[in-house]
Amino acid sequence: MTWLVIPSPIGDLRLHAGPDALTRIEFSPFPDLPDADGPETGPASAHPVLALAATQLREYFAGTRTKFSLPLAASGTEFQHRVWDELVRIGYGRTASYGEVAVRLGLPPGASRAVGLANGRNPIPIVVPCHRVIGADGTLTGYAGGLDRKRLLLDLENPALV
Repeated sequence: MTWLVIPSPIGDLRLHAGPDALTRIEFSPFPDLPDADGPETGPASAHPVLALAATQLREYFAGTRTKFSLPLAASGTEFQHRVWDELVRIGYGRTASYGEVAVRLGLPPGASRAVGLANGRNPIPIVVPCHRVIGADGTLTGYAGGLDRKRLLLDLENPALV
């Protein structure tokens, strides 16, 4: 597994990739690199997936990219992948509640808690836009990167939302 740290308006981001796909994005401060993943080859800006991800993230933060086009390989359950696939369908500058995401998946609105748990386990934030999911009453709710980052991301996409 190869990784690269890039600066961003929401703090440094550590991008991880396998041979052919982006696998994880972490917010600073970064957790220790787990030994269980096997030997790390270290920072590699020459890695094609990491270079592409870094470019697209810079474009996103500059306001010139509204959709990502990256190969992804997130580790998760079948249900988590269904939720994450639905998150990508929430358009740039838009939001949806956990209950709305549940209904879009063909689940009852009461499944919002399960959607929230899957949302919180999204290993590729920003690219898989879990920050676009909000509370049923329109409030900003939990975000792995913290509510300040969530607010900044939503404001970047649509200043009228926040």
